[in-house]
Amino acid sequence: MINSRQLQIVQLVNDRGTVSVSELAQLTQVSEVTVRQDLTTLERNSYIKRAHGFAHSVGLDDVGTRMQTHFTLKKALAGYAASLVSEGETVFIEGGSTNALLARALADNETLTIVTVSHFIAGLLKEARCEVIILGGLYQKGSESVVGPLTRACVQQIHFQKAFIGVDGWHADTGFTGKNMLRCDTINAVMDKGIETIALTDSSKFGRIHPYPLALNHQFQHVVTDTGIEAEHRNCLEEQAVKVHLVNDASLKRA
Repeated sequence: MINSRQLQIVQLVNDRGTVSVSELAQLTQVSEVTVRQDLTTLERNSYIKRAHGFAHSVGLDDVGTRMQTHFTLKKALAGYAASLVSEGETVFIEGGSTNALLARALADNETLTIVTVSHFIAGLLKEARCEVIILGGLYQKGSESVVGPLTRACVQQIHFQKAFIGVDGWHADTGFTGKNMLRCDTINAVMDKGIETIALTDSSKFGRIHPYPLALNHQFQHVVTDTGIEAEHRNCLEEQAVKVHLVNDASLKRA
């Protein structure tokens, strides 16, 4: 986990693209030595990139960068989601930026086992105290995740208590939907296991429709999102017996 000063550094670097060590020291009111130590930690965990005397935001073409977009909000969602995991559980964490932050939040709990299709998430957990199981399948380079018949077979052969799923869209007329057919097939294989499922997503996804349906046979039991969700969307979900958890990105207050 990163501290509040390091979070401030991440936000400054993401806002500006490049910030010098000396300027970061002035803005955070600590020494340059402390800033360099912070940057070492942040680079090791894929939050920023370093160059001599400067910190840079990571490139816009990878999961790490998407993780930095609306970082504070996603970190709050991930922190709340982590509180739903009990000691000793095995949990499935699907790909995506908020799920990556969730995996990082759970990483130091040695009683947990994390199952994932995301090689990006597995990479984040290479020094974690939790156990990590990475499933096989066809590797999608853009998402750094595996999909396809082999992945579906792996899902069917392994057991877990909870699954955290990222979604691309939800609309009252279609339910949950996704952009990628093979990714949606993997998610539906997870849903078909009949275990406790949690959609983890920011409120911007509600009201959107994408081509491929999710959760056709088994509904999500929970949705973790932020207070920006429109009341009509929340009410519709709750009428379908979905428990909606609202997160305030500043205080992590539960609704």
